[in-house]
Amino acid sequence: MRLESLPKSKELKTNKRVGRGPGSGMGKTSTHGEKGQKARSGASISAWFQGGQSPLYRRIPKRGFKNTRFETKYAVINLSDLDRYFEDGDTVTPEVLKSRGIIKKQLSGVKVLANGTLTKKLTVKANRFSSIAVTKIEESGGKTEVI
Repeated sequence: MRLESLPKSKELKTNKRVGRGPGSGMGKTSTHGEKGQKARSGASISAWFQGGQSPLYRRIPKRGFKNTRFETKYAVINLSDLDRYFEDGDTVTPEVLKSRGIIKKQLSGVKVLANGTLTKKLTVKANRFSSIAVTKIEESGGKTEVI
């Protein structure tokens, strides 16, 4: 195998030198064509720009329904938080969580998730529980109550 028989790679390819006079063949307009928006310096037109015509995403009518106004959002609390902020035998309610500053807003209620471990016996009253959270609370000797 010889060096000249190797296939050309991008590293060996020389860059195009534009704007170096008329003799180079890429002088004057520097491969930007004649006039127009794209010939100007700093010209970058977004891919979705359609030359001032009303864009496609605005011409197509709105469809569907989003329930954001009426959706139920829960204040979320993890088992690790319950373990950190409460003592053995305490009763956990949304009001207690809010008064202690553990949750900021009650929103549509409180949901208990199973992130972390629980080592204390707690009576937890909340609007929703994840199934794993219920099993973890009951394994530690606590109780769950759906409000």
